[in-house]
Amino acid sequence: MIKAKTQSFIALAYFLIASSLGIILRLFPTININANYKFIVHTHSHIALLGWVYVGLTTLIFHLFIKSEAQKKYLKLFFATQITLIGMLISFPITGYALFSIIFSTLFLICSYWFYGFYRKNNSFNKDSYASKFIYTSLIFMITSSIGPWALGIIMNTLGSTSHWYKNAIYFYLHFQYNGWFTFCLLGLLFYLLEKNTVSIPKKVITDFYRLMVYSCVLTLFLSFLWTDPPFIVYFLAIIGVFYQLFAFLKLYQLIKKYKAIIKNSTSFFFYKLLNLVFILFSIKIAMQSITTIPYFATLSFQIKDFVIGYLHLVFLGIISLTLLYFLHQNKLISIPKKWLIMYLIGFILSEILIFYKGFSNWQQLSIIENYYILLIIVSALMPIGIIGVFFSNLKSTFSTPKESL
Repeated sequence: MIKAKTQSFIALAYFLIASSLGIILRLFPTININANYKFIVHTHSHIALLGWVYVGLTTLIFHLFIKSEAQKKYLKLFFATQITLIGMLISFPITGYALFSIIFSTLFLICSYWFYGFYRKNNSFNKDSYASKFIYTSLIFMITSSIGPWALGIIMNTLGSTSHWYKNAIYFYLHFQYNGWFTFCLLGLLFYLLEKNTVSIPKKVITDFYRLMVYSCVLTLFLSFLWTDPPFIVYFLAIIGVFYQLFAFLKLYQLIKKYKAIIKNSTSFFFYKLLNLVFILFSIKIAMQSITTIPYFATLSFQIKDFVIGYLHLVFLGIISLTLLYFLHQNKLISIPKKWLIMYLIGFILSEILIFYKGFSNWQQLSIIENYYILLIIVSALMPIGIIGVFFSNLKSTFSTPKESL
């Protein structure tokens, strides 16, 4: 069996690799780099999503929700997944989307289906657990998201990479990863925390919230298609999805407000404030999504690349990564010294300000400040430095305990 603590450390290593690749991407406008920019982008995004977040979330699921007698069976699945990730890490920078990277990406999808089957057969949840609903649904959305990558091959061979359908297939995948798999799993972990503290949320309240979240996740998919100037029905469904999302957000706010004392008492003051920051970022995310129902802003968000990058980083580096770090720390799988996390936060916040500043300047046709790219590299470098600090803080504790049989 491979320990959950070791799995968490491996996930953290992927986070460090992904963030380091991000700095390499920042260097492209300033120096001559003997590498293909798009290939590095593919590597960066795959290792971030499938290395850091996927391994981090599946580790928490393994640690908290898989029956102890079934955990020994997980070794083959875990190692198979790592082979696909290492294969992508090697092949994408060299070839981009080509034979070997496609093979490893496809094998990863198969491993994710394998994990779904493993969880479904071996989870330890009771039927009345509201956390289980969110965890199980998150895995359904994970499976659903894979329709996007499967469709890409067909679209490439029929319509080509310049087709709207090509980008829409990618947006389909990203939507159900970010707003489905990642968000529902993190909510499941939050509700599990409440369950552990003997909180009993009224069934009607949690059922209503769950349904609002599912409806909003499905319908806000259509926000991703508004850049194509689609038929009215697509706008209508997107607007309905935004309303469902706003109602779900209000329900979540009410739940957190009601049980905030329990959440506060379950963690340190610093990490409680971190969760408050995550909630603020989540509010900004919803506001940004909602405004894209206006056709002008839907088109603008597609035309100005910095707005897209800023939004994706807000969701991934802010909401998802910070919450994932919190749950890994909360469950004693990794230790997070405050000074390193603060450094990461400073880098994240300042880089977001600079990215949206450049997007705004492009929108308003203003010139950007001198040495912008150098400044962006400097502030962005604080993030991998923070992750390096967390990484080495956990190096000794991860491998100092007696090894379990692998």
